[in-house]
Amino acid sequence: MKSKRIVVMGFMGSMPIAGVIWQHVHYIVGLQRLGHDVYYIEDSARLPYNPETFEVNDEFDYAARILRRLSREFEFKNRWAFCARYLPGNPTAGLPLRKIRQLYRDADAILNVCGTQEFNDDLLVSDRILYIESDPAVEQIKIDKGVKSTIEYLRRHRALFTFGENIGTKSFPVPTHGFKWLPTRQPVVTDLWRTNRSPSRAAVFTTVANWSTSGLKDISWRGRKYLWSKSREFLRFIAAPKKAGETFELATNIDHAATRTKFERNGWRLRCPLQMSVDYWLYRDYIQHSKGEFTVAKDQYVRLNTGWFSDRSACYLAAGRPVITQETGFTKIYGAKAGLLSFRTLGEIVESVKAIDRDYATHSRAAYAIAREFFQAEKVLKSILDRAGI
Repeated sequence: MKSKRIVVMGFMGSMPIAGVIWQHVHYIVGLQRLGHDVYYIEDSARLPYNPETFEVNDEFDYAARILRRLSREFEFKNRWAFCARYLPGNPTAGLPLRKIRQLYRDADAILNVCGTQEFNDDLLVSDRILYIESDPAVEQIKIDKGVKSTIEYLRRHRALFTFGENIGTKSFPVPTHGFKWLPTRQPVVTDLWRTNRSPSRAAVFTTVANWSTSGLKDISWRGRKYLWSKSREFLRFIAAPKKAGETFELATNIDHAATRTKFERNGWRLRCPLQMSVDYWLYRDYIQHSKGEFTVAKDQYVRLNTGWFSDRSACYLAAGRPVITQETGFTKIYGAKAGLLSFRTLGEIVESVKAIDRDYATHSRAAYAIAREFFQAEKVLKSILDRAGI
């Protein structure tokens, strides 16, 4: 493949949380390994978040600092920019605005990671913008409802990719109205996660989650409400560790004391996610030191049978850590046997824990094999570029 100039656009500087950072880093490093000339640009009117001060404001010094550090560690030094569209004159860190505009004109592809990039006149010179949706269902429902701004925004892209691998098939109930959605999944640079260490005897099933996200992307469709939060699903399966006879650890931010107590009485260990959410290497260590992952999926992904799969769960698999996760329809494509087990019921969780405990080594090897076969960054990203005609 001839080397291409590719711009990755995202929000890891303005929302510098470990999971978000890794999500973007995999695109950058994966494209580099395919031999492409890769740039990372944030160019938004959204105000950035500073996790040190817990503030959202118009200062972008923290964003610039984290992007500068990442560019050194992952080899895109002098190939990044943060443009503060919310300030007069659109000041930048990293590359100057003149260079950003040139990249928009010259780039062979611009990846709109997570579909969060708003358009501006500079960016709209490109006809090679690829939409990569990590949160399926909301946009498809908006299209079905005829939301003009969504329809116009999506039509401006050269191709539409989604983690909802069932979208556009009979398995997914929302009509697509002529929009062609191409299935994809989170690319993972597996060797950044692989570890030869076996988990210690004290290791438990863990996961990291945001607790209170309902309301952000909750949506109603055909008289029913679909939630974007995982909290309701965790509460549905709160008895899982007690029934399985194991401790599960949940790194999340539950403020409600009675809810915390309920979790603890059911065999959960609750952990403050603050430190690992800021330190992306600590986040990786946490996954690598886990026995595996037990997690749920968002209500929207489950009830609409999207075929979605978690980017974080893919990292557990790449670390050779088995995953037990809620069924969203993904098992018709991969998983369901060793290494990656899905559930719809409490009983299936218990059976999955027992199966992994019976032969951990086999499930660990299978987890890594799934990551290599289905999530390896070079494979996923080459497929995206090929199908977009880049």
